[in-house]
Amino acid sequence: MTMLKENHILTEIHRGVGWITLNRPRALNALSYEMVTELEQIFMNWKDDDQVSLIYLEGAGERGLCAGGDIRSLYDRRDADIIPFATPYFQSEYRMDYLIHHYPKPVIAIMDGYVMGGGVGISNGASLRMVTEKTKWAMPEMNIGFFPDVGASYFLSQMPGSFGTYLALTAETITAADVLFLGAADYYVQSERLADLKQAVQQEDWTTVDSLEQGLDRLVKRFSESSPLSSTLKQAQDKVNHHFSLGTIEAILQSLKQAAKLGDTWAEEKARTLEEKSPTSLKIALEQIKRGRTLSLGECFQMEINLGMNFMVSDDFHEGVRAVVVDKDRRPRWNPPTLEEVSEEDVLRYFHYDWGKEGNPLKMLK
Repeated sequence: MTMLKENHILTEIHRGVGWITLNRPRALNALSYEMVTELEQIFMNWKDDDQVSLIYLEGAGERGLCAGGDIRSLYDRRDADIIPFATPYFQSEYRMDYLIHHYPKPVIAIMDGYVMGGGVGISNGASLRMVTEKTKWAMPEMNIGFFPDVGASYFLSQMPGSFGTYLALTAETITAADVLFLGAADYYVQSERLADLKQAVQQEDWTTVDSLEQGLDRLVKRFSESSPLSSTLKQAQDKVNHHFSLGTIEAILQSLKQAAKLGDTWAEEKARTLEEKSPTSLKIALEQIKRGRTLSLGECFQMEINLGMNFMVSDDFHEGVRAVVVDKDRRPRWNPPTLEEVSEEDVLRYFHYDWGKEGNPLKMLK
């Protein structure tokens, strides 16, 4: 049994299981460009490897699977080589996320602790997504003047009612019961039982198990249980659908503020949350989720890489990262600062990127 370290990724193949550990715990296992390219290659190699019957994906440390992408590395290149750096980063990450969604072998994703942004991207397409009482799930890109990517155009738009729009715009962090309710996870396991779950996977010889599906089913029945908490989002379902089904950010805000005037503290809080976000990001994310409802997963990634490249040279992304990650003053100065100053033309411009004669680099994704 050998253990290989490839930068911040630990891999091992043993008794039919391909083990992947994101091993950057001090950075909450945030995905650097090097990690993304290595992960993509690992998943590609193991797809046709007869020694690998299933994949087990986890994060090192006690705090989470993965808290997102390494946005600081993008920010640090803002004045010079951001486009040649960001282009292969997004291409590799989106190809990897797409591959996991269509992977021919079971992928177990342990979503214990922080699962945010890129962490959602790498786990959302897994076939067995395990959450715990420690799960903190979010698409937090709106907090940094970006947009929900890594396939969010697809999986958020597939959520019931207007919850996808709600999560995209508010960047709210949700817990296991909510993630299960929204269909973004499959099973609940107590965090203290994860070591036993891992041991049970290790003890089974998955190269000889009569039925992989039956073996996994036994595993699930042994370790999973009902979440002890009820979904707070489910309780707010009528409010979410009432306000966030509206067609513009202005209409959503107006509706929330009207409810707040009548004493609805939930609506007041959500209106305040939206007013803190980048006006440009809000309008783009709303349009993105609308479009995602009629697109395939591959088409969503094609759309997202266009958006991503345009955001790389936008004021708000760099200002958002500065305010949240670099200076941490939490006082971003958005440009433009108001919704009224963001025109429809401004929004639509983000959805087109000139790739030259080669076309969109993700056009092979269906």
